[in-house]
Amino acid sequence: MAFFTLRLAGDDTVEMIDQRKLPEEIIYVKLKNYGEVQGAIKDMIVRGAPAIGVSAAFGLYLGAKSLSDSGEAKDYKTFKDKFFKICDFMFSARPTAVNLGWAVDRIKRLVEKSAGSSIPSLVAGIKKEAVLIYDEDIEINKKMGAYGAALLKDGFTVLTHCNAGALATAGYGTALGVIRAAVESHKKISVISDETRPFLQGARLTTWELMEDHIPVTLIADNSAGLLMRKGMINAVIVGADRIASNGDVANKIGTYQVAVLAKENNIPFYVAAPLSTLDIKLKSGDEIPIEEREAGEIKEVFGKKIAPVNARALNFAFDVTPNKYVSAIITEKGVLYPPYKKSIAELFGK
Repeated sequence: MAFFTLRLAGDDTVEMIDQRKLPEEIIYVKLKNYGEVQGAIKDMIVRGAPAIGVSAAFGLYLGAKSLSDSGEAKDYKTFKDKFFKICDFMFSARPTAVNLGWAVDRIKRLVEKSAGSSIPSLVAGIKKEAVLIYDEDIEINKKMGAYGAALLKDGFTVLTHCNAGALATAGYGTALGVIRAAVESHKKISVISDETRPFLQGARLTTWELMEDHIPVTLIADNSAGLLMRKGMINAVIVGADRIASNGDVANKIGTYQVAVLAKENNIPFYVAAPLSTLDIKLKSGDEIPIEEREAGEIKEVFGKKIAPVNARALNFAFDVTPNKYVSAIITEKGVLYPPYKKSIAELFGK
């Protein structure tokens, strides 16, 4: 790929592409401290559950390094207390994406297991773990792609909602990773990309990303999907996920639920591609998933231009939950899961 989503640079800055500027501008921001990384997650400079998790891990490394460099933490207990406050701050950025909490918890467990270690060795360990999370994400996406590609037949047209590509991960992608893998296996695959209001991730990101990789893509308005399905122009739907409950209910970008209902009505398979880190087996159902509600002004304007009366009331939920009965399969790095999901997910986790 001609671009990268994010990385930890040699000078200990986190570099990431500013996804708010795409496709008009390709701008990489340099984040020098954990507060800037938390702000980048909250303000959607970076988005997509896996990419958020990797970003958080890198941000926590910068936080640990700052405690060491400033001399604020001279012993393990002081370091742990201050570092865990940084972890809580990082987690507060976006609560729905489970990968954020997963990455934070993974780093916290590392610190807890390192009781008595010197501060330099703690910081070095956190850096090593953050880089490992980054490397694992790319490898996991490629494994998911290989499993998911088998579900797509040569000549398929696939609809996707929001962006679940390289831009939503450390690289390669979840839903788009499946499409990439199918194309790499010499299947002719074309994509229908929902625009995805209100941030237009499908229009700005998915469409740009696929064009960069020379994969045929057609952009549609969100409210066109049903018509295309009824006309027989869509063979499958693949989306990513921000959190999946233990029963297979899927939280994803707002609008996913209605796409899933339309797909079932039109006998079209609806696939979800997500790493195991996105499965939250502590939750019994999607009813327990917290749904982020963002500032209402985001849907009353487009790129700064007002499209509604200033005093209009508006609701701006960032995600919705698709009940498991609409999900044909969940693609993971360990294989493809099928209904009943309560059983297949439990077996995957050895429960």
